[in-house]
Amino acid sequence: MSRVVVCGSLNMDVVVQSACRPAPGETILGAEVSFLPGGKGLNQAIASARLGMPTAMVGAVGNDAFANSLRGFLADNDVDSTGVTEIDGPATGVALIQVAEGDNSITVASGANMHFDASMLPDEPRRDEVWVAQFETPLVATQEILARAHAAGARTVLNLAPFIEHPPEMLQAVDVAVLNEIELSQATGSRLDASSSTDEVAAACNVLRERGARAVIATLGARGAIVVTATGVESIPAFQTQVVDTTGAGDCFVGALASQLAAGRTPAEAARFASAAASCSVERLGAAPAMPTGEEVAARLAKA
Repeated sequence: MSRVVVCGSLNMDVVVQSACRPAPGETILGAEVSFLPGGKGLNQAIASARLGMPTAMVGAVGNDAFANSLRGFLADNDVDSTGVTEIDGPATGVALIQVAEGDNSITVASGANMHFDASMLPDEPRRDEVWVAQFETPLVATQEILARAHAAGARTVLNLAPFIEHPPEMLQAVDVAVLNEIELSQATGSRLDASSSTDEVAAACNVLRERGARAVIATLGARGAIVVTATGVESIPAFQTQVVDTTGAGDCFVGALASQLAAGRTPAEAARFASAAASCSVERLGAAPAMPTGEEVAARLAKA
């Protein structure tokens, strides 16, 4: 059976909820704090596993209490964590997340994540797998892992987030590239915003296809998503939702997408499912703990 392998970051998210964001130099009382598992890699792995797809996590943590909590959370969600390496010295990654007025701002202390290396892979990629990576671990490791997975015949998904400069030829090992409007603008030099037309977004996506990505998916928040492949452009509508916390919505989309690619769906089919999954995830607090089950996503799709 196929499986999803996620190579990426593991963080403990320190989530602070308040009625509004403090101005520079201001202190606000009455906020609530939660400690929740996160990191783009871990979030995407949990999203895939909760949808019933066998999933493995590969990454690095420190030798501390947060590492133990994250390993336990992965195990509780049936994610294979034998590829999570414990490193002496650097601390486990931490993300400080301010949630206010239905939106969030995030500061990440990467810690052990930036010490991840391709030599830490416990197994070589296999043809029947989907390998997923992001940009919260060292670029050189990500590039090598994607190249090895592509050479083995596995399908590869790269979430270009948070965006960093990278060699254009890196996309030649990518089957599906996923990024939001801001990241798409940064990756292509295009000027995109919430008012950009489908044609403008698709044109930017095609810049990445010209660099080698077989399919490019632009996530557009409340406007849904656009899937651009060799056969054309397909718009994926957003699903109605009651927003509580948008943290991890993009990661939910990527993990759900990967699960459906592993199940044999096309990029457009997988993206529609992933859009429904993301709409479920924003209705709860946190990133990884908010990832929906297959039953929840099926119910959302049935209402569309």
